Amino acid sequence: MTVIEQMGARAKAAARVLAGAGAQKNKALLSIAKALRENCEKILKANDIDIENGKNAGLTASLLDRLKLTEERVEGIAEGVEQVAALKDPIGDVLSGNKLENGLEIRRIRVPLGVIGIIFEARPNVTADAAALCLKAGNAVILRGGKEAINSNKAIAEIMREAVEKTGLPKDSIQLIEDTTRASSTELMGLSDYLDVLIPRGGAGLIKAVVENAKVPVIETGVGNCHVYVDEYADIDMAANIIFNAKTSRPSVCNAIETILVHSKTAEKALPVIKARLDEKNVELRGCPKTAEILGDCVKPATEEDYYKEFLDYILAVKVVDSFEEAVDHIAKYSSGHSECIVTENYTRACEFLNQVDAAAVYVNASTRFTDGGQFGLGAEIGISTQKLHARGPMGLNELTSSKFVIMGNGQIR
Repeated sequence: MTVIEQMGARAKAAARVLAGAGAQKNKALLSIAKALRENCEKILKANDIDIENGKNAGLTASLLDRLKLTEERVEGIAEGVEQVAALKDPIGDVLSGNKLENGLEIRRIRVPLGVIGIIFEARPNVTADAAALCLKAGNAVILRGGKEAINSNKAIAEIMREAVEKTGLPKDSIQLIEDTTRASSTELMGLSDYLDVLIPRGGAGLIKAVVENAKVPVIETGVGNCHVYVDEYADIDMAANIIFNAKTSRPSVCNAIETILVHSKTAEKALPVIKARLDEKNVELRGCPKTAEILGDCVKPATEEDYYKEFLDYILAVKVVDSFEEAVDHIAKYSSGHSECIVTENYTRACEFLNQVDAAAVYVNASTRFTDGGQFGLGAEIGISTQKLHARGPMGLNELTSSKFVIMGNGQIR
């Protein structure tokens, strides 16, 4: 067996223990949170190496921001683990049940998925977040992070494994693949004898590679080509505030917007107001000819690729549209199905947008930055699913479970 196959076998054995662990899972999570705090200095030293390597490799500012850990961020990670511990355990919930005429009692109950593989990029917080959620839902997890965060990931994983083992659960409930070559991710994608599901967290390239090459079921997450459509009935100041927040509060995340569409009937009034807010963060605008006509030479010409692109930076594509239908058609063509927003004071138009736009989260008069498990009241999440089967939107504990039928009889035969 290869090293990764051995990890798969150990994870499968650990998953059987976790399936019946009950309250012991919370003890393990609280032990992890405590250990993360106690070993903060160790984590930050490892992260310093990753940051230095990232700078030498020419990583962008947004990627370095994702990679960077501080005392406050480590504390936030520990608090996140504690929040997961405080969530209701979904395992064992009875989803439905009935008694047949022959006396058989049939119940459908929530159970763990089993072994979850997660491939992610330069975000070391994912190591702890994902492991905590998988553990709470009774799953063993095999993590494969990117080379940019390998030192941080190794430190965090080692701390978590030791903390879990101290509570009597298998340390192999959490495993990290330390080989960051393409070969390791390819092998993980083909680990069908051991993995029950594979979840990629990262950019479009990573997700596409996993979807196209994996031999195990995949839940797509992460890519966010999100839009705000400023309708002809929009409150312009509200639109400017929503766009400013949705683009600039944290441009490197998947629920940040990448394109704004503005109705031609309000564009001449709305675009200067919107630009004035975006200028506070020096946001680069790439727009259509009409946008440039209204705002001038500060607008770079937008290409077809710009409307498809997830910039993850202080860059925003802009297009003036002549109708609501053109806006919806544009979103249907370019959207990744993550989060879409309309700003309008017209109730009928809002309802049309909600009905016609196909995305995991569709907003009226609110920033797309709310697409988040915690913000939705669902607790911590493992990512935002942009597909439609099994899970869609913020993936919390329930989305990391499956179900099985439990049948109780007293000798019935067929």
